[in-house]
Amino acid sequence: MKILRRGREVPLEDRLKALGSAADLAEGRLEGSVVVEARKVVSRAGVRGSLSVDHTVVALAGATGSGKSSLFNAFAGSSLSPVGVTRPTTSKARAALWDPDGSGPLLDWLDVPRRHAMGSGDNPLSGLILLDLPDHDSIELSHRQEVDRLVAVVDLLVWVLDPQKYADAAIHDRYLRPLARHKDVTVIVLNQIDRLPEQAIKRCLDDLARLLAQDGLDGVPVLGTSTRTGQGLTELRGMLTQKVARRRAWSARLSADVVTAADTLAAAANLTPRSGTDSVDRLTKPLADALAQAAGVPLVVEAVAKAHRHRAIMATGWPITRWLRKFRPDPLRRFHLTPSSGSSPSDVWVAGRSSLPSPTAVQRSQLDTAIRQIGSDVATGVPEPWAAVVRHAARSRTDDLADTLDQAVATTSLGVSKRPHWWRAVGLLQWLLFAIMITGALWLLVYFGLSYLQLPEASAPTIGRLPWPTALLLGGAITGLLVALLSRLAAWLGGRHRAHKANKALQTSVTEVGERLVLTPAQEELTRFQNFTKSIKTASS
Repeated sequence: MKILRRGREVPLEDRLKALGSAADLAEGRLEGSVVVEARKVVSRAGVRGSLSVDHTVVALAGATGSGKSSLFNAFAGSSLSPVGVTRPTTSKARAALWDPDGSGPLLDWLDVPRRHAMGSGDNPLSGLILLDLPDHDSIELSHRQEVDRLVAVVDLLVWVLDPQKYADAAIHDRYLRPLARHKDVTVIVLNQIDRLPEQAIKRCLDDLARLLAQDGLDGVPVLGTSTRTGQGLTELRGMLTQKVARRRAWSARLSADVVTAADTLAAAANLTPRSGTDSVDRLTKPLADALAQAAGVPLVVEAVAKAHRHRAIMATGWPITRWLRKFRPDPLRRFHLTPSSGSSPSDVWVAGRSSLPSPTAVQRSQLDTAIRQIGSDVATGVPEPWAAVVRHAARSRTDDLADTLDQAVATTSLGVSKRPHWWRAVGLLQWLLFAIMITGALWLLVYFGLSYLQLPEASAPTIGRLPWPTALLLGGAITGLLVALLSRLAAWLGGRHRAHKANKALQTSVTEVGERLVLTPAQEELTRFQNFTKSIKTASS
């Protein structure tokens, strides 16, 4: 597919860098042969740019009997290339050089050993390297391979067609149509027009132009020539002289190669004009909820509330019931969520592995659905096959989720180790009330002992009509129970507050795990695709 060009032309060097970057980004995402071809273009451009830019390599290509060797000899002014009519006679490319100084490394890179110097000095064709290629339809495989190799690297292509085979699908499908981006470095010659009646020449040229337009080569120069009569040779020579004089055919060829490679990468990625992807911020909540369920966050939150109430009762309850509470397990210790020895007030809970139950089948299904959904949402607007890569990236680290979630829960600060100051005050009050109750009980016990031993009894002081020992016993017990009940109410409210804070902290932890193991890999792949798109646009500019 074609990517629209921008108004400003990007330097060739920047476009080559962009193409190389696009190929690197597409590694493992697109078909390997497409990526390899793009890298070949970058490599080939680097080599060609380092060789002589004062020479323009022009290749004459065509089918058997098209007369390209005769055209080659006409330019050279001598019979440098053997001419055949019905069978291929050129097995290896032959070069004619005008002003050959400095062209050696370039011809070595092209692997053209047959070279004919046509002179140096002031010549309109100075800098031209004209190649006579083997026939593209040769019965010899090596000939066709030679054509394919050189067609891919020369600076300018002159396709020599003949009136009988100019519509041959082989040349249009295999060579001309893939050169749709190479209009600036392509010339079409309808040779041997002397074999046509005068009135048929224009019809053939018009029909050829129509076929070229179907190939995407509309506007490419189309000339009619005859080496026997010399018709059209002056126009062809003039056209080549202009292109050689500009010394820009090599860069135009490389630019066309870059655009073609970028188009191929874009087609492989199925790039189409697309709107920006939705914000992914909204995607984290469903995932966080599913992760929280799978990680047992509701169980931990409930345990935090129970643990707060349990510890509050142990700190503020009736001393006897407080002692009995010690035999009941701490809800958090039951899950192996215990503070480290010497832990700081920040209360970071640590555990190698908690004893939280594994997620149920329903929870695993909900989590898998949430992960798949977030992958699909991040990939919204990304065409296949890259969208599949984005979706896969969202699931790429799910094997680490269970352990990472458990560790996240185990190391999250739940804020339960810091004891409220009122616990100590109420605890001291309870011990005071317990002491008062014990004092009243002992006082009554003394009177009971005196009565049992039938000793003289002393009269007990009273509060109104209530003896002091009885008042101390009942007052201490009732007040202690009332304080314990009020403390339990305060502990229940405090437990709700602690549970809310713990839930918020745990939700933050599991959300971070989801973002790190699910969302971030998908976003990184999305960013990779977006950078690939930018590189393709730059390479095509």
